Formats: sequence, structure tokens, C-alpha cells
Amino acid sequence: MSPQLVLLVNPTARGGRTLRLLDPVARRLRAGGAELSVIVGADPADALERACTAVAERPDALVAFGGDGLVHLAVQAVAGTDVPLGIIPAGTGNDIATALGVPAKDPIAAARSVLRMKSRPVDAVSVRTGEGEELFAGVLCAGFDSRVNERANRRTWPPGQGRYLVAMAEELRSFRPVPFRVTFDGEEVVEREAMLVAVANTGSYGAGMRVCPGAEPDDGLIDVVMLEAVSKAEFLRVFPSVYRGTHVGHRAVSVRRARSVRVEAPDVVAYADGERVGAVPVDCEVRPGVLRVIS
Repeated sequence: MSPQLVLLVNPTARGGRTLRLLDPVARRLRAGGAELSVIVGADPADALERACTAVAERPDALVAFGGDGLVHLAVQAVAGTDVPLGIIPAGTGNDIATALGVPAKDPIAAARSVLRMKSRPVDAVSVRTGEGEELFAGVLCAGFDSRVNERANRRTWPPGQGRYLVAMAEELRSFRPVPFRVTFDGEEVVEREAMLVAVANTGSYGAGMRVCPGAEPDDGLIDVVMLEAVSKAEFLRVFPSVYRGTHVGHRAVSVRRARSVRVEAPDVVAYADGERVGAVPVDCEVRPGVLRVIS
């Protein structure tokens, strides 16, 4: 029987440049026997509403064609249902796809993987803020990195990753360590001045920064990485090692695992999967096996 697939498309991924891949991907899916419908939302809220409506009709899979932000949106639609999530990476970073074993640099190979329809259970993490509750599949960040995101999102130039590099340089000039209070599983409390706290279901974010290199998306746990206060010179010295994941050996970096974590700090906004989720405090709790992902 031909699989019934719903392809959820982000028309702005990579500034819209990936739309040229949509036709080849759609042709590959149809050539593989799939019956395909395509959803393109007018904005994120419209896309989510359309995705939820499509999932309610129980297709064989909802397939996200875009980057981590679109995967984040698709997770909201499929979590807790029996509809698997397929991913065809077409964003800048594609960190979630990489963590889940999806070919992150070859959309056609990812389409072939979708057609095999082999799925496995994967965790997600619930995050609650004063603005509501949602799920994330990758990494939540709070502190220096989330403030860089805030700056980058206010910029219209330069395009792509260049915005984040400029925003990082700007933020570093004014940044001061933040007093964090982190509570693990409702019991252990850590209070420290820190540069950032990351709560992770998967290992990387920001196009390959392996902030939580030991995180596994199906172990029923979340990894929490804290970079305690260091000088700006030390921060710049350590920063490149995040791409190798070796920063976790630094004296100022701690890693803990838990099923739930509460992060509190003044004047900090949290981002998850690269999307703004709201002001800290945030309460995060793992949802084991709430997703089924094709990989």
C-alpha cells in the first residue's frame, strides 16, 4: 500500500533558497510510491494549525522539510500520536536530524529514508514557562547563547549564520555572568553565577556546536550543562572546543543528568530548537518515547 505522507514545508529555510529542492524531493517521494500532500503555512501559527489538522486525519507520516525550527513545530503536532515524524533537512544547522541519524546534508537521501518508513521511539522534553507549555526535541539554552539568539533575531543583515556571529561579538562586549538557580528532579539545587545553562535531549545546536555531547534522544533522561562564570578571554579560548565536544572537560563546565530540571535566573529568555519559548524560569521534564521518528 502506498504511504500517505504529509510534507510540511518551511518556505523561508535558508532564506528561501532551499525551495528549489522541494520539487526534486517531492518527485523522489512520489516515485517511491508515496501519495503526497504539501502544507505551506502563512506563518508558524498557521503551519502548526494545518499540521495538527493533517495529523488528526492519521497519515502514515508527517514529514518536516526544513530546519530545526520546523522540526520543533512538527513535534508539537505529532507528539503523543501514532503518526511518525519524518525529517528532510533543509535548514542551516539541521542538528536534530543529525542527532536522529537522518542524512543531514542530502535531502534526496533523507527522502529515501522516509520511504523506508522505519521508525523508532524518541524522547522529547516538555518545557513550561509563564507563556505556556510546549515540547522540544533538541536543546534548550539560557544565558549567553539565548541572548545571542535575541540579538540575531533583531538583525536583518548579514544573512544566515553571519547574523549570529555578529550578534555574538556584540553580546560578548556587554555580557555579565548570570546568577542561576538550577533544581534537578525537585531535589538537588545548584546556585552559581554562570555564562549559560543548556538542557539537552540531543547533543548539538547552532549548526554543530556539541554543547551536550553525551546526550541521547532515547535514554529517558535530559543532560544539563552549566558553564560557570569565566573571564571573556577564557570564554573565547574555550569556545572553539564546543564544536568537538571537548569543552566538557573544562574546570568551569559541569554536566548532570535528570528527568526534570527547573532553571531560574533574572532577565533571561530561553530558546529551544532555536525557537523562543519564553522568559526564565522554565520547568523541563523528559517525555520518554513520546515521538516516533523515521530514520
